[in-house]
This record gives sequence, structure tokens and C-alpha cells, in this order.
Amino acid sequence: MFSQTTEYALRAMAWLAVLDGDLVPTPHLAARIDVPPNYLAKVLQQLSTAKLIVGRRGVGGGYRLSRPADEITLLEIVRCIGPVERLSACPLSHHGGANGRLCPLHEATDKAAAAVIDVLGKMTLAELQRDPRRPLCAAKSARVVVPA
Repeated sequence: MFSQTTEYALRAMAWLAVLDGDLVPTPHLAARIDVPPNYLAKVLQQLSTAKLIVGRRGVGGGYRLSRPADEITLLEIVRCIGPVERLSACPLSHHGGANGRLCPLHEATDKAAAAVIDVLGKMTLAELQRDPRRPLCAAKSARVVVPA
């Protein structure tokens, strides 16, 4: 349903939430979430531009969440990578559909978008941590040793 880039952003943010404020270097985070480091660096840049994470360069540097995990929704993360929007008109119609209503196809896709927005808008990174299955499927140990 979401792009690979969106999946990587969600994984990265979920683990940064688990690590609760520790600065995590890109290579360590990439290994933890099984994402190519160069690709992850680009994703982290997008998250940083959206002010969802903050970073520090150099020795002892890395990334961490910019605010508490209970203040960051999954919808914010997804929207940082690409749009998730409801439809107000049929994309191929120049007149907004018959009588200003969506056609049956686009009404269905609008309902799906509304459901995604609703669910992801209510779910925070902190809520992922409360799930006993941890934030990621088949995730490696939640304990990351970050060199000083």
C-alpha cells in the first residue's frame, strides 16, 4: 500500500522512538532496521527536513526524534514522504463529477483514504512501543549499542 521509502521512514521512526532520545548513527540504524545505509540517509534527510527528527554530524553524532514519541503520528511520517489525501473531485473529470459527487470508483478510493488518514492520524509512535510485539515485525533486539 505504501512505497518502500515510506516503509523505511516508518521503520526508522519506530526504532528512534524505542531508543528514546539516543543519537543513533545512520549505519547503526540501517543495520537495525535492515535498510541500505545510503538509501536510509536520504530518508533521514526527508524526515529531518520535515522536522520529525534532528541530527548531529561528526563523532558521536546521529539522529533522534525531534519531539516525544507520543506527539508524532504515523500519518505525519507517511505524509513526509508522500501525500495521503482525500478526493474532492474525480481525477479525470473537468467538472467534479455528476452533480459535484464522486463517481463510484473514486468514492470507494476516497473512503479508503479517509480510513487510512483516520487510523494513521490517531496512532502515535509511543503507541507502537506499548504493543508487546514491539514496533517492528521480526525486529532485532530493541537494545542497540551505540559507540561513544
